[in-house]
Amino acid sequence: MEAPTIVCAPDSFKGSAGAPAAAAALARGARQVFPDSQITDLPFADGGEGTLDALLAVWGTPARSKEVVDALGRPTTALFGISADGKTAVIEAAQANGLPQVSDVALAPERADTYGVGLIARHALDQGVEEILLCIGGSASTDGGVGIASALGAAFADSSGAPIAPGGGGLSSLAGVDVSALDPRAREVRWRVAVDVDNPLTGPRGAAAVFGPQKGADAASVAVLDSGLAHLAEVLAGSAAQAESLAATPGFGAAGGIPLALTSLLGAEVVPGSTMVAEAVGLTEALAAADIVLTGEGSFDSQSLGGKVVAAVRDYAPASAKIIVIAGRVALSPAECREAGITAALSIAPGPADLAELSRRAEELIEATAAHACALVGAGVVGAQRN
Repeated sequence: MEAPTIVCAPDSFKGSAGAPAAAAALARGARQVFPDSQITDLPFADGGEGTLDALLAVWGTPARSKEVVDALGRPTTALFGISADGKTAVIEAAQANGLPQVSDVALAPERADTYGVGLIARHALDQGVEEILLCIGGSASTDGGVGIASALGAAFADSSGAPIAPGGGGLSSLAGVDVSALDPRAREVRWRVAVDVDNPLTGPRGAAAVFGPQKGADAASVAVLDSGLAHLAEVLAGSAAQAESLAATPGFGAAGGIPLALTSLLGAEVVPGSTMVAEAVGLTEALAAADIVLTGEGSFDSQSLGGKVVAAVRDYAPASAKIIVIAGRVALSPAECREAGITAALSIAPGPADLAELSRRAEELIEATAAHACALVGAGVVGAQRN
């Protein structure tokens, strides 16, 4: 194979190498074997952790910072990004209300809210953006997105007209929502909310039941939060029937129900995170002429094939392209890879090694494994037609 066109589009290797560093390492490895090839770095993400870094790398713009508040209302500094043309902002909700920001105190699942995320969005609006890409994974709250809407001017009051308490614990006392002071720009911009789960808002698979415990919620708090989200849906929908439909919507259980308020009050669009990022980085165009696509992540397993980065890269690549997965851990057999449309999957582990060593040497090992994979392709050892 002479000078194939190669695209390096990995996710981050969590705890070891961010997507930009992983993409650069893959490219260095490929260049050892195919020095004359056109090789493109395209850091990718699924809308969760690492999406901000991936998009900034592709856009070629620096991260910006804003002083906001964390999930418990304490000052914190959040990073966000704006595209080179100034039209699109990318916000990771976890920059403001993520679990790491509140790891130094006892978790307060009924009090934690998303107000700080709304402050980032308001600041982005001040920069004149026309679109907000909101990545909502890693949230410490279960407030249905009420905090975000509040920061943008919406008022959530109880039957006496007083503001409800912050967080999911206050939702059951909600009597009405006043949007007369809502920042008009919040409804003029395009909102795209990236989700990587299909959980509904409430019930056994809902935001509180499934994700509440990791945010510190015991059984009693889960019941309070689930009931509060159901009540919020009814207030926003205007009828029990419509509320039931909202609560059952796949993806609305992500990040403590953030999609609920944003779709109901701001007209936000909820999309799979990998789809949103693919469009933002121009994945279709980047892969159109690819002969080899090098992708990867920390652990390649069955979950990787369900809306994650590897699956998106496979789906967007031309049928003729060879899809090579480079991962810290490969849990799928060669037959399972072929069935999933993956040409081959290789682990970066050179032999018996502990996780700490693999993490420390991640970029070096990613580069070496990419070179090995490309050598196999060049020799014709790897190259069977994908399914």
